[in-house]
Amino acid sequence: MFKTSLFNRILVGLAIATTVTACGPSSNKQLDTTTSGTIHISVDETYQPLIEAEIKVFESIYPKAKIIAEYKPEVDCFKDLFEDSTRMVIVTRDLNEEEKKYFKDELKITPRSLTLATDALALIINHDNPDSSLTMDQVRAIMNGTYDKDYQLVFDNPNSSTVRYIKDSINMGKPLPSSTMAAKTNPEVVDYVTKNKNAIGVIGVNWISDTRDVNVVEFANQVTVCSLRADDNVDFVKPYQVYIATKSYPLTRAMNYVLKEPHQGLGHGFTNFLASEEGQKLIGRFKLFPARLNIVFRDANLK
Repeated sequence: MFKTSLFNRILVGLAIATTVTACGPSSNKQLDTTTSGTIHISVDETYQPLIEAEIKVFESIYPKAKIIAEYKPEVDCFKDLFEDSTRMVIVTRDLNEEEKKYFKDELKITPRSLTLATDALALIINHDNPDSSLTMDQVRAIMNGTYDKDYQLVFDNPNSSTVRYIKDSINMGKPLPSSTMAAKTNPEVVDYVTKNKNAIGVIGVNWISDTRDVNVVEFANQVTVCSLRADDNVDFVKPYQVYIATKSYPLTRAMNYVLKEPHQGLGHGFTNFLASEEGQKLIGRFKLFPARLNIVFRDANLK
């Protein structure tokens, strides 16, 4: 069993131990603009395929811009933000009130944040596992170790946003089973599930959704994605876009950015792109539901 520390405890430690300036070491030299220069950002590793694609398109439009992304557990992304080693993070939650107060009172800066999409977690199983349709009662029992079958839960990292989501939103603070393991990365979660019939992996849906990416298609072909039935629904559904948008698929969450950039620099330029029509359409390609586009779903009659 792996242990994860409470993020609030980490936050308090950072607030006490870290002394930074609002603008960082390069604040007096605005070497970057909204379309040029170089910045480092920290990204929740569950969004790696999507953000790699977004950066590629952005840099093709603005060849003088260079965005260097580090993909890591969500806890480490926020740590980077508070330690002033990055201006921008892309994560699964907004700042809480305590964190906002810290930025305002201690750093004299108000971070900019926005929800970019509705995301979902996918439960993946071995092709030989017959339990491909699960109710939420069954999901909760699997996650807290009371299910009548002995399954091996596999996450990407003990400090990941997927672990936090399951513990907070599904287990309501209860611990994960003692047999739970961390495979370090999302591809390693997929690999472990392909080799172990009793394994259930928890990954971000964008790792198995982009049909234009050879690697993503390969991941999707190696495992079975579970269909889930929400407590207030009668249908078992997979994490398809329409079900994510309508919350018919129960394991949904937000994808957000948080930016602390006191000038109109490259961070502003990239976040504006992510929220633009082009950036949002790219989010849609990875089967997340874009939050900044006006999308209407209509019933279609098939004859």
